Amino acid sequence: MSSARVIPIAVPAAPTFSPAAPDREAVDKRGRRIRDLRISVIDRCNFRCVYCMPKTVFGREYPFLPRADLLSFEEITRIARLFVDQGVEKIRITGGEPLLRKHIETLIEQLARLPVELTLTTNGSLLPQKAQALKDAGLHRITVSLDGFDDAVFRRMNDVDFPVADVLAGIDAAAAVGLAPVKINCVVKRGTNDDQILPLARHFRGSGHILRFIEYMDVGSSNGWKMDEVLPSSDVISRIHAEFPLEAIDPNYPGEVAERWRYVDGGGEIGVISSVTQAFCSSCTRTRLSTEGKLYTCLFADQGHDLRALLRQGVGDEQIAAAIAGIWRGREDRYSEIRTAATAAARKIEMSYIGG
Repeated sequence: MSSARVIPIAVPAAPTFSPAAPDREAVDKRGRRIRDLRISVIDRCNFRCVYCMPKTVFGREYPFLPRADLLSFEEITRIARLFVDQGVEKIRITGGEPLLRKHIETLIEQLARLPVELTLTTNGSLLPQKAQALKDAGLHRITVSLDGFDDAVFRRMNDVDFPVADVLAGIDAAAAVGLAPVKINCVVKRGTNDDQILPLARHFRGSGHILRFIEYMDVGSSNGWKMDEVLPSSDVISRIHAEFPLEAIDPNYPGEVAERWRYVDGGGEIGVISSVTQAFCSSCTRTRLSTEGKLYTCLFADQGHDLRALLRQGVGDEQIAAAIAGIWRGREDRYSEIRTAATAAARKIEMSYIGG
């Protein structure tokens, strides 16, 4: 487990924040409001992707969280409701691999009652078995990670010898039950899988799904990140544009992290996420809840705020809401804007623990 620090939360005795009042939404020190909540439901995964959970760190003896430390579905739903009251419009379920969490469709059903867009990110391995239950429970949309189209490349990336064909079957299963368009995320690591950009583009062009390429990031402290292994998103666009002309299109909403492009001939759209070369800290509206109930205000954080302690101490909703608002109002994260070799090497929370 990561050694990232946890900050105890001081509970206001008499909260002045009213979560039901939209005009009192929390605004951080850079004028950013809360719009997106990412919830990690499990710190385990059945893949060992080299940029996230390398085997050298996450081996057989790695101390994953005991079940009692994980937030229950009821605790997750309670926190989610408080965030929605404060302006959250979108909730994404992450991990680890979230479909490894037993009865995950029960949590989806509970969260689907909230007035938000409800999405989930998965490696796709369990979608053939789970897609229908997720859709029936109320999931709106799904994102599947796929870091290569060539089987040998993909097997090296996931490092558990999992075939591309089975992920494609998962994507098809999701689309068949109505979880479409599916978003497909590819983390691009120069010299490892950047030769997969065009094969992936060729396969998904015209499919109705949305392929997105993500710059290799220095998340956590386990993946051995190096700047020279980052392929700028501008290079990704150039490679695809040379074969299939592209044109830029507007974001779907303020603060969207993916830069959108579409094929000029109408073959669909792609996206690029450029956290390293084109920082979007100034418009970031995301906050993250870890598997054991720590609140993190940045993907690159080295410290979290313990919400689970408040839940299990019997603290009331208004006080927890006021504590959350206080954390957000004190937020001034801008890691990607100030990234240096020193900050990249600093100890940070692992992506498998906080979610991507």
